[in-house]
Amino acid sequence: MSRPRGLIVMNQDAFAAHFDAARLERVRTLVDLPDRTWTDELDSPRSRAELASAEVLVTSWGVPRLTADRLAVAPHLRAVFHAAGSVRPFADEALWARDIVITSGADANAVPVAEYTLAAIIFAGKKAPFLAADASTAYRGWSHLGGFGDLSNFRRTIGIVGFSRIGRRVVELLRTLDEPTVLVSDPYADPAEVAAAGAELVDLADLLPRVDVLSLHAPELPSTHHLIGAAELAQLPDHATVVNTARGSLVDSAALAAECRTGRLYAILDVTDPEPLPADSPLRTAPNLMITPHIAGSLGTEVHRLTDHALDELTRWLAGDPLRARITAETFPLTA
Repeated sequence: MSRPRGLIVMNQDAFAAHFDAARLERVRTLVDLPDRTWTDELDSPRSRAELASAEVLVTSWGVPRLTADRLAVAPHLRAVFHAAGSVRPFADEALWARDIVITSGADANAVPVAEYTLAAIIFAGKKAPFLAADASTAYRGWSHLGGFGDLSNFRRTIGIVGFSRIGRRVVELLRTLDEPTVLVSDPYADPAEVAAAGAELVDLADLLPRVDVLSLHAPELPSTHHLIGAAELAQLPDHATVVNTARGSLVDSAALAAECRTGRLYAILDVTDPEPLPADSPLRTAPNLMITPHIAGSLGTEVHRLTDHALDELTRWLAGDPLRARITAETFPLTA
């Protein structure tokens, strides 16, 4: 049986990260690629000619938006296998109109994000990042500490906002801790599924006053913009820590910076709003706050997990087997 025509569409850095020799050989056994293997644009005469015969795209960071104009040049396109997390940067209404199959690597990308989140929660329990950042406490020993709350990870209460693929995985990983209480807030979650994962489903208003750590995993939607604002932050107990590995817009940055300046709250952020932070952002000068440069997601060898996930989905599609990570017009609005 002949292989379908394929095209790898991503930027140069993404291609170098995704495809070592073995993975490039694997994709060539699945689809017939053009001579140049990959492209980061779809509008040049050469790219349009390749797109005209393409049935399958393997995409990642840097893929252009698949607009109606671009899809009009690709009458044979049947499927897009995205070797990264969110499909929002490229997914256009025209894809749903054509009923083109789209899969996402979000499940694979959830693994390192959940691992980072667990580490952040454990460090939050001991206030490790904030103690390490303060020379007056970093070298004195634990007997000199005060004013940081209960430095412990025993019987902590963790609040998970968003029972997403990452939120679910974090709930599972929290079993690593000793006797945690895990609360989940998500209007779309099934209470039975939350309970089976070892957590309790509650309203956000009920969750906030009870948690030692608040970890955010909700998608970026108009309804979730500044989901955690001044009013919500005020409900958190003293010495609570906000962990955000989801989207920066979920949190009101100015309100969070103000709470951190009072010394009442702490925060560990891997995402910010906007990103990168402008020089005058109040988060830049706020104490009790650790910011990392969006490193929770797949980097280094972790990217190969995304490549393998996309090629596994492509293999299933070619065999006519059910896909495990398809994004549809119905599920797209709730994706991160």
